[in-house]
Amino acid sequence: QVQLVESGGGLVQAGGALRLSCVASGRTSNSAVMGWFRQAPGKERDFVAAIRWNSGVTRYADSVKGRFTVSKDNAKNTVYLQMNSLKPEDTAVYYCAVDFVLGGLSVLGGTYDYWGQGTQVTVSS
Repeated sequence: QVQLVESGGGLVQAGGALRLSCVASGRTSNSAVMGWFRQAPGKERDFVAAIRWNSGVTRYADSVKGRFTVSKDNAKNTVYLQMNSLKPEDTAVYYCAVDFVLGGLSVLGGTYDYWGQGTQVTVSS
């Protein structure tokens, strides 16, 4: 069993920044992939970014490249999502998730095994 707890969401003006955190506890694996997804009201859940625990290799959605950065602190079992130059269209509930199956950094939510409860990010114009 794995527990994922996100934090760091909030209300910010367009152009501002936020840093989300996701603390993982329970079962861990150095080869696991940690992903960030988001879901806006009335829309499907979308991939945002992912990072592999051991190598630090990352992957981003085109919509956030150059603005968002995913990073990790293995000692703290924590993954971060630094979000800069935020736009109103970034407004969503942000979720972290873990994928234990060996493979690429998946953009498909269905491949992830455990999810956090989500944290709301609201960007005002």
